[in-house]
Amino acid sequence: MKKVHPEFAFQSRELEGQIEGTLGDPPNRKNYDLMVQALVSEYANGDGLDDVNMMAFALVDRIRFTDPKGLIREAYDYESDDPSRVFAMANCDGNGGDGDDEGRAMYAAICDNHPDLARQAIVTAFLYKNQARWEDDDQSLDQLAKDDEGDDEELDETAAGDDFTQMFDQDGGERE
Repeated sequence: MKKVHPEFAFQSRELEGQIEGTLGDPPNRKNYDLMVQALVSEYANGDGLDDVNMMAFALVDRIRFTDPKGLIREAYDYESDDPSRVFAMANCDGNGGDGDDEGRAMYAAICDNHPDLARQAIVTAFLYKNQARWEDDDQSLDQLAKDDEGDDEELDETAAGDDFTQMFDQDGGERE
């Protein structure tokens, strides 16, 4: 498994929450499909929100990935100077050439109008759909404390307090 940039990991988790929230409990596929269709239409018209997750949400059910290994490599760097590399690793042509004109129009529009954001959305959608291919840094408190040697406990609680009180002590810090 490969590590990815923390922001991509965050965006992928956010996308998952957004999709689950839209589906609801129990899942309502009709509402979900209406939401996706509205987003696809907006982006295909050259409009839509400048938001990585909303763009990834619009892409996630229509996008096809042609270079998974390349996308994993791209997921290591959140900011890139060449988004066209990612554009060549995916498409919205539909399954088996069944034709997805609106998906193709959306893909072309986001790549043309918002290249950097589109790159991030494509990688985010890829990570969401391929969660077994990557791992996130463990940011749990247990993991963060694992390498902590307890240095904080050695600090004297009054050390900062003495400096602070001496600022206001007119006798120059000497006490009787």
